[in-house]
Amino acid sequence: MTTSPSPAPRWIRWPEGDRSPRLGYGADYNPEQWPREVWAEDVRLMREAGVNIVSLAIFSWARLQPTKDTWDFGWLDEVMELLHEGGIAVDLATATASPPPWLTALHPEILPVTRTGETLWPGARQHWRPTSPVFRSHALRLVEELAARYGRHPALAAWHVSNELGCHNVYDYSDDAAGAFRLWLRDRYQTLDALNHAWGTSFWSQHYSAWEQILPPRLAASHPNPTQQLDFKRFSSDALRDHLCAEREVLRRITPEVPVTTNFMVMGETKGMDYASWAEDVDFVSNDHYVHPGPQALDELSFSANLVSGIAAHRPWYLMEHSTSAVNWQPVNRAKLPGELARDSLLHVGHGADVVAFFQWRQSAAGAEKYHSAMVPHAGADSEVFRAVTALGRTLAALAPVAGSTRRPARAAIVFDWDSWWASEHDSHPTELLRYRQEALDWYSAFLALGVRADVVPARADLSGYDLLVTPVLHVVPAELAKRLTDFVEGGGHLVATYFSGIVDENDHVHLGGYPGALRSLLGIRVEEFAPLPEDASVRLDNGCTGTLWTEAVTVTDPSVLILAGYSDGPQAGRAAITHRRVGPGTAAYVSTRLGAAQLPEVLAPLLAAAGLDSELPAQARGRVDLAVREDDGAEYWFLTNRTAEPIDLSGLSGLDGEPLAASWPMEDDAAAHLAPRGVLVLRRPK
Repeated sequence: MTTSPSPAPRWIRWPEGDRSPRLGYGADYNPEQWPREVWAEDVRLMREAGVNIVSLAIFSWARLQPTKDTWDFGWLDEVMELLHEGGIAVDLATATASPPPWLTALHPEILPVTRTGETLWPGARQHWRPTSPVFRSHALRLVEELAARYGRHPALAAWHVSNELGCHNVYDYSDDAAGAFRLWLRDRYQTLDALNHAWGTSFWSQHYSAWEQILPPRLAASHPNPTQQLDFKRFSSDALRDHLCAEREVLRRITPEVPVTTNFMVMGETKGMDYASWAEDVDFVSNDHYVHPGPQALDELSFSANLVSGIAAHRPWYLMEHSTSAVNWQPVNRAKLPGELARDSLLHVGHGADVVAFFQWRQSAAGAEKYHSAMVPHAGADSEVFRAVTALGRTLAALAPVAGSTRRPARAAIVFDWDSWWASEHDSHPTELLRYRQEALDWYSAFLALGVRADVVPARADLSGYDLLVTPVLHVVPAELAKRLTDFVEGGGHLVATYFSGIVDENDHVHLGGYPGALRSLLGIRVEEFAPLPEDASVRLDNGCTGTLWTEAVTVTDPSVLILAGYSDGPQAGRAAITHRRVGPGTAAYVSTRLGAAQLPEVLAPLLAAAGLDSELPAQARGRVDLAVREDDGAEYWFLTNRTAEPIDLSGLSGLDGEPLAASWPMEDDAAAHLAPRGVLVLRRPK
């Protein structure tokens, strides 16, 4: 795999000679869906809205290359010139996201295959195998043509590789994938003996005597080998990453001065791509996010934006897609309420986004996404949506001083790990009800409820600078990670671990001797057997909380362990449920059941106090205001987001001595003391 990183962090190339700070604002732009007479009107409205960058040509392969041997760049030349003349920069896509009909007709062998052997046919998008050499050769030919033609165009600000890699084709079980999987395994294990050991192939007579015998985990008679499943997930993420790198290398060879990115999808249950491992392959991180309805919708938005910042090492990143209002792919697609368009956008900015962009500029009149909202809706510019769009443009212009600042790390962090996400939800486990990301989100909700800032960071990140770490369902704990966590605690840090953590190593082999395996000694407890609960069952704890999903027969093995709560009924009645051990200047706590977002604040509060952490918000704002802080050499920027539909009195907030820089509503004289419903206030304070 090609993994040569960018020589240094690089950002969008704004027009030459203009070095004034700015936040980017724009959308996916699909002019090929509209007649030419609309294009000039688009540019005029973009300028009215404050748009200064668009992503272009994302799904244009069939228009750019109508047949194998013909090209049509005339329309794109015209659009590039119109945008440049209008002062709008272009994040130009490589257009490889969806192959054209002529390519799949000539080469149906590029089409993905499901685990049950079904072919995914053309008619939607992303109908290509990440490991297909035929697809790769045609895609790179297109990238070469685009780079050579537009690499020096003054409108070009960045390259956008493909689009949402893996959204629909992350897992391919074709013969191409099988061959590439074997090569990936050879590189990982070197020898068949090492692979047989890692996969535990003595079980069920699975011992391999030749590499050619190995297949992807296709439909099998029973549960496929769990380590084979885990490795196939790792391989599938790496196969997409390899394609990203292949396109990037062409772009860097021809246009070394132009930064390269691709849009991640850190949101909801999109889990097939280990984005923490992809971050080094792009010049700057980009992300797409769409709000998922439910009681934790706004928590999830903040959690995802926070995690993107963690993946980007707190450097600025690009929000490449979100929605102005309703999407089109949920069971019921709710329009956003007044204020939500700006609130959602500025919450991303608070967590580090230096570009706010939507899907898409003009709402489609045809196609599968015609009911997905846009900056210019079906109703046209004379609409509430477009008025909200232009108001946000003015707010982002006022926030220009924030551009280039980094997100200030919190003192607490939630550790997020893709291996644990994948492995903890495998089949043939103690329960099929466990949801890794939900447990992490619940802990984040608890921090929000207490008004305490917390980062969300990948497990591979440097964890040493934090005072408190929460590691929800950190199921996969190799020896190196166990040592880092032990060193963290012994160095004075405070660790909070949960059920089903520390259980297996990197090969999905159980750490023997009792649970929680690799963390057993650090936590000072031992569990002999898991006791998961049926879906409708619960148990009571003697601190008044109710546990669901999971329980354990916890035995305290170290005299320094304190029992913070015990089980008061059920099979574990009288046993410890939540423990806390002092380790020199640090502590290690364990929560053996699922408590959910509503109850976790009660458990988290004393653990924060033990770590010396408190909220930066006044009491009346805790749980109601989301605080994010960015900083540069001269100032810090407080983003205060009202999570409610009621006004909030901010009197007593120490940060109110700062200068109101912008707000998502018309500011009055006392705006700095009151946060409007669903409003966002940004304060600039000297460092």
